[in-house]
Amino acid sequence: MTVLLNTLYVTTPKAYLRLEGETVCVMVEQEKRLQIPLHHLGAIVCFGSVMLSPALLGRCMGEGRGVIWLERGGRFQARVEGPVSGNILLRQAQYRAADNLAKTIELARAFLAGKLRNSRNVLLRGARDGQNDVERAVLVQNARLLAGHLRKLPHAPDLDGLRGEEGNAARIYFQSMQYLIRQPVRTDFAFDVRSRRPPTDSMNAMLSFLYAVLLHDCRSALEAVGLDPQLGFLHAVRPGRAALALDLLEEFRSVIADRLALTLVNRGQIQASHFDKRDGGAVLLNDEGRKVVIAAYQERKQETLTHPVLRQEMPIGLLPHVQARLLARFLRGDAPTYVPYIHR
Repeated sequence: MTVLLNTLYVTTPKAYLRLEGETVCVMVEQEKRLQIPLHHLGAIVCFGSVMLSPALLGRCMGEGRGVIWLERGGRFQARVEGPVSGNILLRQAQYRAADNLAKTIELARAFLAGKLRNSRNVLLRGARDGQNDVERAVLVQNARLLAGHLRKLPHAPDLDGLRGEEGNAARIYFQSMQYLIRQPVRTDFAFDVRSRRPPTDSMNAMLSFLYAVLLHDCRSALEAVGLDPQLGFLHAVRPGRAALALDLLEEFRSVIADRLALTLVNRGQIQASHFDKRDGGAVLLNDEGRKVVIAAYQERKQETLTHPVLRQEMPIGLLPHVQARLLARFLRGDAPTYVPYIHR
């Protein structure tokens, strides 16, 4: 059984991590701020100028523990990992599937079906909790439009057609997000359109940050199963892009990242003071904001639910691992279809 290990997120500038026996020590200005058993950690994620000792880095590489560096805003910078492991026969099956247009379209359609159904469920949930009749009506109508794009997926003739349906559905979904934000905080967290590079408002900054962290979890899940995270089906393959991890991420964007961001905003746990504006219009989470979001994300991963396919109770943090296993079963020919995660 897969065990959900912790991820150590280090956000303090110029922190230095070193190995002390079987523990990781986080040093800041030669003062020990944290000490944690190494065997409790599945990965270490560093934001900005964080350093690791050669001994700790070597130990992580030897035991398959990923070390990732992200920019302060969450954008990926680098990943250090040991020798590639996994079942070569599974990877061969993955490569064959990627060369098979019918299988590629089948998997791309499945990833998108999961994304659209989960996005629709978020809108319907928002409609049930709506603040007034007008906004509830907008959310219900937009949920119907997403359902329409969902019904079109089986008829899309190629990948471009599928990506076109995704783009149209995404615009409807993000146009609806403003109505999921409570009136008292809507001024500070106004949301009109999804902007990524750079994010131009607080809500976009938090979404980009959560997507980056969640993408790491999806990539780690695929690697743990033995799949190649670089070779995807929905997302185009290009050097340095974890296309399959991005494919898997689509199923979880709305139900994990978006809902967490909305919860933090609507409950007042994240505030305007947790963001900094940069020259050129970019908006990024500051150090205190990152700590709030990461703590909430870690708590969210520990919450349990029943998987709709396996009918087993599990932590939310294990969902990417379960879906990676289901994908591997399909690619090996042990399952007739790949069933995406649909949040109930």
